[in-house]
Amino acid sequence: MAEVTLFLAGDVMTGRGVDQILPHPGPPALREQAVTDARRYVELAESVAGPVPRPAPPEWPWGDALRLLEAERPDVRIVNLETAVTARGEYAAGKGIHYRMHPANLPCLTAARLDVCALANNHILDFGPTGLADTLDALHTAGLRTAGAGRDADEAWEPAAVRLDGGGRLLVWSVGAPSSGVFPQWAATDGRPGVAYLPEASVASAEALADRIARRSGPADLVVVSVHWGSNWGHEVPDEHVAFAHALVDAGVHVVHGHSSHHPRRIERYRGRLILYGCGDLIDDYEGIGGQEEYRPELRLLHLPTLDAATGELRRLRLVPVRMRRMRLNPATPDEARWLTDLLNDLSTPHHTRFTLTDTTLTLAP
Repeated sequence: MAEVTLFLAGDVMTGRGVDQILPHPGPPALREQAVTDARRYVELAESVAGPVPRPAPPEWPWGDALRLLEAERPDVRIVNLETAVTARGEYAAGKGIHYRMHPANLPCLTAARLDVCALANNHILDFGPTGLADTLDALHTAGLRTAGAGRDADEAWEPAAVRLDGGGRLLVWSVGAPSSGVFPQWAATDGRPGVAYLPEASVASAEALADRIARRSGPADLVVVSVHWGSNWGHEVPDEHVAFAHALVDAGVHVVHGHSSHHPRRIERYRGRLILYGCGDLIDDYEGIGGQEEYRPELRLLHLPTLDAATGELRRLRLVPVRMRRMRLNPATPDEARWLTDLLNDLSTPHHTRFTLTDTTLTLAP
């Protein structure tokens, strides 16, 4: 295999309103200050875009993204799953928002033929250790690999491994930082379930993670680090995030897959390797929620980097824009694709990264 093409996405949040439109919704009760019934989020979406089928087929939230992915034929599909998959567990204390999807709705995830779910994020323990155990069991039973969370530290820090044609492997580590809302007490230990917790995004923490990676990876392996970091809104990327990502690449990591922001952030090609500082959301129930219109969060991206299978260097990067409407992903319009192109070109200026637009697909310029 001379090349490996990945599908990378940010937050996939199939709980709350999304769970309510699927064939087997869990109880709709919420403990949020403003909304106490998850069905309210469906009503908000309907108020701006029209009726949403209830129940909707499991593949509904993915919409046209499934057709677009089939056309691109990625070798490995990786998302940040920011939802517990459970019907049990206690609401995590100290949180204003909790996400869970009923396990019977797991076909919503398998419909996208996902290979790896990164789990080191600020919602995977929303229903405690019981909810986390259910999530791991449900995903593994469905054939989905996980990284970043486990019943103890060994499992949480274990990379997801995907065999590639030609004999190599793609290894995925998932880590979560406090800047994204991951609690320190969610860190997995020898005797406690939890996540692969990154106390800070620093050069020192990158070097420690790189040492861990070096002990598990071989010269023929491609390595992705999926990191949940930073704020939900805003285009700024802290200097320490840049330094962390650069240190990982300097140590041999091939792709840094960042997420947490609800909209895209800058993209960098550093030493021939890909750094995504914020992929933005892919699936959520935010449609109809006002207050952040300047970011146009209804616009989403399918990230499709193609790597050299031997060196991990980035050969091509295609971004396919989609938009959420009626809680379903649809192709973006030419004007929406142009807006995203201008945005990413502006944001990525510090890294001399530019995209060209062909039809409605963004391509990283040489």
